[in-house]
Parts: sequence; C-alpha cells; structure tokens
Amino acid sequence: MKGKPKKRVTGAGLILALLFFSLAPPGVYAVGEGNIDSGGGEMGSGSGESFWNPGNEGVRVSVVRADDHAVVNVFDVTNKQPVESIFHFGSTSKIQYNDGSALSSAQGGYSYYNPEQPLPRIIPTGSDGNNIEAIKSYFTDEQVIRSIAGAAGMDFDRLVNGEYKLVLEPVAYFKFQGADVAMTATEAALYDEVVDGALRVAMGTLTHKNLPLSMFLETSDMAYPAWAGSTSGAATNADILSSLGLGIVRFEEQPEPVAVSVYDYEYRVDTDVITSVWVSGGQADPDRPVTVTFDLPGGSRAVGGVYYPSGDSQLVWVKWRTPATPRELTIPVRVSGPGSARSSITARIVDLDKNPPPNPVADDRNDDFSPAPVPGRPQTLSASWGVWSPWWYAYWVWYSDVDEDGNDHGYWVDEGWWEFDHHRYSASLTGTMRITPDTHNPTAEGRVMKTGYGINETVTAVVSSSQSASVTAAQNAVSYFPEFRYETFWRLLDRSVSGNGSEFRFKPNPYSTYRNRTHFTPIWMPDGAYTVHTWLIDCWTPAGMLSMNLTDALTLRGTLWDDWHIAPLSP
Repeated sequence: MKGKPKKRVTGAGLILALLFFSLAPPGVYAVGEGNIDSGGGEMGSGSGESFWNPGNEGVRVSVVRADDHAVVNVFDVTNKQPVESIFHFGSTSKIQYNDGSALSSAQGGYSYYNPEQPLPRIIPTGSDGNNIEAIKSYFTDEQVIRSIAGAAGMDFDRLVNGEYKLVLEPVAYFKFQGADVAMTATEAALYDEVVDGALRVAMGTLTHKNLPLSMFLETSDMAYPAWAGSTSGAATNADILSSLGLGIVRFEEQPEPVAVSVYDYEYRVDTDVITSVWVSGGQADPDRPVTVTFDLPGGSRAVGGVYYPSGDSQLVWVKWRTPATPRELTIPVRVSGPGSARSSITARIVDLDKNPPPNPVADDRNDDFSPAPVPGRPQTLSASWGVWSPWWYAYWVWYSDVDEDGNDHGYWVDEGWWEFDHHRYSASLTGTMRITPDTHNPTAEGRVMKTGYGINETVTAVVSSSQSASVTAAQNAVSYFPEFRYETFWRLLDRSVSGNGSEFRFKPNPYSTYRNRTHFTPIWMPDGAYTVHTWLIDCWTPAGMLSMNLTDALTLRGTLWDDWHIAPLSP
C-alpha cells in the first residue's frame, strides 16, 4: 500500500492556559503504584523530511477521577523546548479521544513544562533504551506528585486518597514531511488513519513501534487491557488506540475492580446488540477478500467485503437480537481469506427485570436511614469507528515487442495496486429525564409532594450517527432510588423505540390501586430532595455500548398522614 495524504485534519486555534509548576528534587518517599511496562527496539532510519532524534520526547499527564474516569486536567511535561511553530493537537487525553473527541490541529501555542528534576528516558531506542523502573519511580515520587497536584490546582492529600488516578502518555517531537510535530501514540494512530497510512510509511518505527510500546499496562485498569501482544514489532492503529501508549498511576492499595470479569460482553435479554472483532494480517482487498462468520444463536451470520491495507486492521461487526432468557454464550468466529481474528467471543445475557422494590406500607420505619450520594455508573456518550475502502490506482506499463522490420507490436499492462481510503463514523447519545408527582396524588403542588405518595417518570433518548444502520437506539433504562441507597432494588422501565428515538416509563405497579405507572415513596423518607438516578443503556455501536447517567429530583415535605383527618360521627 502506498499512502497518500488525501484527507485533512481540521485546524482550530487553541488558547492554552499556562499552568506553571516545578518538579522538585527527589522526594522523601514513593507514593502511588505505577501500572506501566514497556517494549521497543531498533529505530531504523528516517528521511530528510521525516525523522526523529532520540530524546525529543515528553509525557502527557491526565488527572482522572477513578470512579467515572472523567478527565480533570491534562498537561505535557518535557525536558526539551519545542520550536514555537510546532504543529500539535492541543492537550487532549487518550480517554477523551476514545470517548469520541476528534483531532483538532494548531500551529504554535503548544503548552509544556520543563521540570527541575529531568524526566528519565521515555521512548526506547536500540542503543539507549528507556528504564521502566526509573519511569515508575519518577511518577510515584512524593515530590513529583505534589508538583503535579499543584499544577492541577488540587490538594495533594486529595489527589492521593484513591479518588483520582494519573494517566501517562508518551509524547514524541519529530519532523514529518518537513514540519515539526508533537504527537502522543494515540494522536499518531488517529492521524495515520486521516492520511491513509502515510505517517506509518514514513515514521512507523517511531509512531507505530517505539512510541506506543514505550508505555503499556501490566494489569488491566480503567477499561484498558493489559498488553499481551508483541513488545518488539510494529503495532496496528487499532492496537494503539485500544491498548498502547499509556501508563496509569493509582493511589490505592488494590486495583480497581473490573466491571465485567471473564465476559467480553454483557447484554440484556431480548435486546438488539452489536458484537465486534478486529481482523488483521496480510492485506485484504477485492483480489484477496476477507469474510468473517459469527456463529450466533439461531444461525450463522457472514460479513463479507472486509478490506484493510497491509499492516493495519479492520473492525468487523454483526447486529443481532439476544434471546429472551438469561444465559452464557460462546460465539465462535471464523475468518476466511488472508486475515485472522480471535476464534471466539464470550457473552453473558442478563435479565434486569428481576428485582423491583417491595410494596411499601403505611407503618414502615427506617430509623437508621442515612442518605447516599448519587452514583456515577459507567457512561459513554459517544463512540467512533472506521471502515477501509479500497480503490485501484492504475499504473500502465508498455511492454515493447519489436519485429524485424522495426514495428512495435507491444501492449499496455496495468501494473497498478490497491490504495485505501479510511472513512470515520461516529455516534452520540443524548437523553432527558423527568419525574413528577403521580397523577393520583391529591395534594401535590408543582414539584413538592408528601411522602407515601407515588411518582411518575419519563425518560427520552436519541442516538445520532453518521452510519445509522450500524447502531441501535437506546433500549433499556434502569431507575435506582435513594431509600435503597441506589442499590439493592431497582425498576427496569418499559420502552417504546421508534427509529433512533426511545421513550421509557415505569411499568404498571401491581401495588397501585389504579395500576398506575408509579413508584411509591416511603412514608418515612425525610423532608428534602428526593433524587432518582436512571442508567440509560443498550445503545450499541461497532465500538461498544453508549450509556448515560440521568437524575431528577422532587421536594418532599410532610407525609400522607398529614392528609388524614379524624372527625366525630354525625348524630
């Protein structure tokens, strides 16, 4: 494949606030645990317009909340002084890119910090490799972490109390086609897709091997897997985006628990879902096509016309509907053609409509009740994926055949090759939630009501996508309540799906005299805000599930006993 820069990265002027900080000399002790490993190898050679000098590097530091993985602050640290005219993509974390943020280029205005305590070597080379233990020691040193806390405008004790983590990404400063550029491994992979592989062709030893392999996880964390692939060979863009070019420093004794342990997917019963695999190996084009077959419940589904250039990969997916009963599945995957993929996918199918709240009664008590904070369940509001499209680059060659009289009876032969364009697609999820006093609540005033009466709920959701045939609408919503501390019991809402829009309401309540779609508030609930939390889920894309946290609140004041009156009987 010969790469050609057929696409452009949109440019946007960036104004970056300068956060001045200084990394002090070595501290008294280490704090935190570094989840970082590395690989790499010989650098190879560049060209006159595209090259990298070892040591031209830095680290992007993201301060991230441990519970919902929200990015709090991002900044770059380097021993170098990059040229003022350098091209860059701003201060964007790998987490934000994987959540759907697009590349946005700028020239100049690159924000960076020169530490007083120099960074250790980050990106390895054949002659002068990095020292992963030195990197771990540096980013777990107390004084370094104190300086990072200062740069992020945070109290040191709060940063290290387990509420936050640090995500580290190696940054390389190099020449590409004569321009000075700054890129993380993730940005290099995204940019390579934009320029149809031209970056990998010119700078692949750096951008697709030593840079991404300079940091990867020893153990899975924050939904990123431990890297089990090659530590010396070039990586694909897909591997870089999903697994490489990052380390994590965590400030807790035990690793964050994994939400889904041995299963690749967790699905709900009777739901439209999407199952995906990555295919790579060789080159897949119309002369050597790849077909992927998924053996699903109810029959096999074959996906043909899978194409990708040599050295890259393609995400392949199938949309199907889960069974109506819970079970565990192994989905065999078969590949025909030059490529290969994992041989099977495991899935757990669960029924969430099995734990509704019990019937509240008028003399219920809960003297030990204490309010709990509204939880932040996993949330992904956008996702992106890509599809390779091959096209033939004609290259005509004349084969001469001259006879004795000097006449040329030759012929033309097309000795062209397959080129590839990469098309990016995306999807985003939006939603709203509203709770109101039940229609049979006689004394409610606006959004103020007494305890013991019911509430109604409406949730709406819309998914927008540039490839709508490859996504599903949001299909499930689960509501959690403060009287159960947002756990123990919940309600799976009834759904109404039309195209890319969805609407959800409570199911009819069997304890309601009128069979209303209601949830009864407990009579013992204290006065104040009554906040319901709803997790909107099962909006599936080729790149995974979109989900959303929603909340709404009413005010409780008084109890239904206030509406009871005792009067003497008439004579």
